[in-house]
Amino acid sequence: MPDASPNLDAAPDALTAPHRGSPPPAVTGHGRSRPGILERYGLLLLLLGIVVFFAALPSSGEAFRSMANVQAVLASQAVGLTVALALLFPMAAGCFDFSVGAVTALSSVVAAASVSHYGLPLPVALLLATAAGALIGSILGILVARFAMNPFIATLGMATLLGGAIFAYTNGLQISKDIPAAVTDLGSLVWFGVPRIVVAAAFIALVVWFVMNHTPLGRHLFAVGSNASAARLVGLNVARIKFLAFAMSGLVSGVAGVLLLARQGSATSDNGMNMLFPALTAVFLSTIVIDRGRPSVPGTVIGVLFVAVSISGLTLAGAPAWMSPVFNGAALLLAVGVAGIGRARPGPGAAQL
Repeated sequence: MPDASPNLDAAPDALTAPHRGSPPPAVTGHGRSRPGILERYGLLLLLLGIVVFFAALPSSGEAFRSMANVQAVLASQAVGLTVALALLFPMAAGCFDFSVGAVTALSSVVAAASVSHYGLPLPVALLLATAAGALIGSILGILVARFAMNPFIATLGMATLLGGAIFAYTNGLQISKDIPAAVTDLGSLVWFGVPRIVVAAAFIALVVWFVMNHTPLGRHLFAVGSNASAARLVGLNVARIKFLAFAMSGLVSGVAGVLLLARQGSATSDNGMNMLFPALTAVFLSTIVIDRGRPSVPGTVIGVLFVAVSISGLTLAGAPAWMSPVFNGAALLLAVGVAGIGRARPGPGAAQL
């Protein structure tokens, strides 16, 4: 079956990782060198520098350093981080998934409607929301893996379809009646000074990190993303792995929908596209930090915090409202540009983004 996804790297040595259970060595005999400290941790150091700068800046320092601002920044990014984590699975397999925001929005509507319109018990509603995300991801996996549809077209088409379906069901109105307090408390209350929704997002990040770094599925995803043709030659079922990548993406997006409902306290007719580009920015930024050249959970967390802290500091310093989308776009261009430069001297298992 023809491979419809973008080839992220032509280096076949990454394919040995699934059999050894560990990444290939960082130094090879073909001119590759181990990434330096600044290459691996440059974005993290920049993030720390931004924190110090805005904390010391007279116009923003007092508000920026306050616990209320710290809690607000972290809580506001919990959903965005979870959406970005959903993106990691198809990205690792060499595919783009532009439907994660729409799947998150739809799952939020499913959860809200289940309890508000149909009176279903909360556990059933949350299960249906998560299952809806997994189902949509599985459909996309079939389209891409079985029918060799271009992931860009398939996921963008699905995002458009879901956006229309959300608006058709909600008629542009919010679903906020009878949302259980157990859900809204997750999005608004704290545990020992830490927002509950941040704890939930951190747990999801830990699970995704474990799956991608300590299971055969994670190693196979990166092997397919590195070189799908070579992966097929060494016996990996590329179609099945791509299907699982999209199914896992849909599953995590469904969980993100539950967190979105908890954070907002209602479900809206939003099509979810406003969540897509910050998530893309975070994932692309993850490829230029820590595990250079390929998406990672720690890098994604750093990417989310880098954008969130920068925008918070700029806002408190008096920057105009248009600064947020401009900064997001600039960060995305920076990440893609640096990743492109990195292709000139790829590291081990580097993803050709």
